[in-house]
Amino acid sequence: MRSGTVLFENENHLCVVFSDLVPGEDGVQANQFLVVDHGQAALIDPGGDLLYTPLWLAITGYAQLQDIRWILTSHQDPDVVGAVGRWLANTPSQVVCSRLWGRFVPHNVSNYQQGELGEDRYCMISDGGGKVPLGRSFMYALPGHFMHSVGNFCFYDPVSRILFSGDIGSSLIPNSEKYQFVSDFEKHLTRMVGFHRRYMTSNRVLKLWVSMVRQLNPSMIVPQHGLPMKGEQMNAFLSWLYDLECGVDLLRPEHYSLDVLKAAGMPV
Repeated sequence: MRSGTVLFENENHLCVVFSDLVPGEDGVQANQFLVVDHGQAALIDPGGDLLYTPLWLAITGYAQLQDIRWILTSHQDPDVVGAVGRWLANTPSQVVCSRLWGRFVPHNVSNYQQGELGEDRYCMISDGGGKVPLGRSFMYALPGHFMHSVGNFCFYDPVSRILFSGDIGSSLIPNSEKYQFVSDFEKHLTRMVGFHRRYMTSNRVLKLWVSMVRQLNPSMIVPQHGLPMKGEQMNAFLSWLYDLECGVDLLRPEHYSLDVLKAAGMPV
């Protein structure tokens, strides 16, 4: 029996999300994605060691390890790239990541420089983004810089028109919650606002990203954490994000104080 939720499928192309692989409440809920075109596969943000074996078992209903051509990584967090060494060791894949932190990824690879796990297994993307061949199509890396990570990418699939947005649009939900499209954005907003105010750098970059995405006109936005959005709910999200004050917009002098030293009786 197949696991996962199929987001798109036709004769030659498939997009699947695995949303329930984190056991219990041991870690933050996270989604992993598989895109297959004409028998060639890409994993998007496959996660850390906690998820390697469950994800490997889950994808076997759709693709084999030898089919995995790319590990597409939106940013450098352990819930994105923590198990990258195991995927490199057990598949013929290459890692796609930002050039800014590409040299940090090998810290997750215990056998780096041994055998075939060296620098030729990494595809570094410049800030402007790029396209990655997959089957008879491409996956596009689109800029999402300073929206949580200084070197951040979203991945766009032109066949399904799905925008895999990484942490942008993430919502904090229990690991046991059913994976389904947001139906009431105003109600859903309570699960998003704290995360985006803290993890997004500034309103300026939000406006730039939203303007880019509106030109793209995706069929859905699918974040790494929480629930996907499409239609009116997706448009409501983009409008909300465009006006959101966040990150450095919210900082005041009191956020950089010596109160902890004063409370300890230290002279300041």
